[in-house]
Amino acid sequence: MLTSMWLKVTNIQSTTLCIKSELSLNNVQVQLVRIQMRVPELSWRTQKVFHLLNFVVNGLRAVQFGLYSSFFHVKLKMLDIILLDLPGLLFFSTYTLLVLFWAEIYHQARSLPTDKLRPAYFIINGVVYFLQVCIWIYMRFSSTTAAVELAELFFSVISLGAAVGFVVYGGR
Repeated sequence: MLTSMWLKVTNIQSTTLCIKSELSLNNVQVQLVRIQMRVPELSWRTQKVFHLLNFVVNGLRAVQFGLYSSFFHVKLKMLDIILLDLPGLLFFSTYTLLVLFWAEIYHQARSLPTDKLRPAYFIINGVVYFLQVCIWIYMRFSSTTAAVELAELFFSVISLGAAVGFVVYGGR
């Protein structure tokens, strides 16, 4: 009785989160179209890339929440973990891009050089994705719970790093 009730609550939560992600996805899609219609001659600048990454993240989240109960309990646990971690990694890239945008504005306003900011963004994201792949490989071949705890700790550390970027450049 309690198990079936819990499954119903979980399904309702997943459906609600799926709908919220879909609404956010639609909002980002409208923003992308609006920006393209307003300034079609501009290439893919930071604002467009930010909205595109938001679109991808919200789309993956909508699929993730919509199919959670039927799809994410597969026998290949690694696939399960990768599909659950991927939107979080893209979310990290999206919001570090926002921090990059703020940092460029701040550096330009202070007449500081901005030539090292973009390469730093790509290097940081490359290192984060490389480390995450290494963690996934370690999780695949490890039978302990330490691998899962390492993955959770890693995601906490990169989230804290993005938050520090928000505090440093978003509050100026």
